[in-house]
Amino acid sequence: MKLIIKNIRTSVDDDIEYIKQQTAKKIKVGTDDIKSIKIIKESIDARRKPNITLVYTVMAETHSKIKFTANNDISVLDETPSPPLLQGNIPLDKKPVIVGFGPAGMFAALVLAQNGFKPIVIERGECVEKRTELVNLFWNENKLSTETNVQFGEGGAGTFSDGKLTTRINDRRCNKVLEEFYKNGAHEEILYKNKPHIGTDVLKCVVKNIRKRIEELGGTVLFNSKLTDIDFKGNAVRGIKYNNANTIDTNILILSIGHSARDTFQMLLDKNIQFIQKPFSIGVRIEHPQEIINMAQFGTPNVIPKLGPADYQIFHKIGNRTVYSFCMCPGGVVVASASLTKK
Repeated sequence: MKLIIKNIRTSVDDDIEYIKQQTAKKIKVGTDDIKSIKIIKESIDARRKPNITLVYTVMAETHSKIKFTANNDISVLDETPSPPLLQGNIPLDKKPVIVGFGPAGMFAALVLAQNGFKPIVIERGECVEKRTELVNLFWNENKLSTETNVQFGEGGAGTFSDGKLTTRINDRRCNKVLEEFYKNGAHEEILYKNKPHIGTDVLKCVVKNIRKRIEELGGTVLFNSKLTDIDFKGNAVRGIKYNNANTIDTNILILSIGHSARDTFQMLLDKNIQFIQKPFSIGVRIEHPQEIINMAQFGTPNVIPKLGPADYQIFHKIGNRTVYSFCMCPGGVVVASASLTKK
């Protein structure tokens, strides 16, 4: 029998065995009756600082069926499978092409490859291994590669920004993203942490592993390949040109070019491609000593090892718009970057 149990409260020093004991107590069975336990969500309760507690939601499987009164904290696991992707009814005679291998392009390629479509990805920058070398060359010796840098290259701009996975949306597809990151080398804790992040060093390996998985499934990833033209017949795509010379025939084109590829946007604008406006967020940079934030949030200026550096978020509603703070980067380094369009 599989149950979801919420509001399992522990101290910051308690381990999984204590979580199991508290779970057994809540559903009124012995610990030996619990076959397995898995953390689904972990959050921090610092309202009674410095007495900070962790609050867990867990999935517990018992050896046999048990009697319990269903309530807000205890329920049977719903194992109804997610609805499958909607399949089209028109056979593709050419492979789909994806432009850009940042997060959007990467997952578009992965899902297409997992469904047997063998996509082709073109990315103007280098693979993550070579990209790391070129970025370090810029930081250490001021030698800039205009096509491979902190903006362009495998993994997108986020590859060098700690890999935070915070989102304000509630969509079942978010779990797909987390699960794929975990399958490809991220720490298991991203599946349940309230504010998960991968970390730059690990993220580089995860990105490379996802690329290899796409290739294993029949996909192709071409680096140093910049979109320079799109061939249309009426309103239909017939193919693309990259690096001003190479062509690929396709009738399915996904543009995942981020916001820094201004030359590509200019090319699209020159070809009278329709753009649809989308709201975007801007922000200002604020710096605080970490000790002040630790004291405000946890009641101590020191970092609590299991919790890491404290952070915070603020927001305010103004009419139908919201002003809010972005994710924090405790102890991080601000990397200035800008993209320009050549006149």
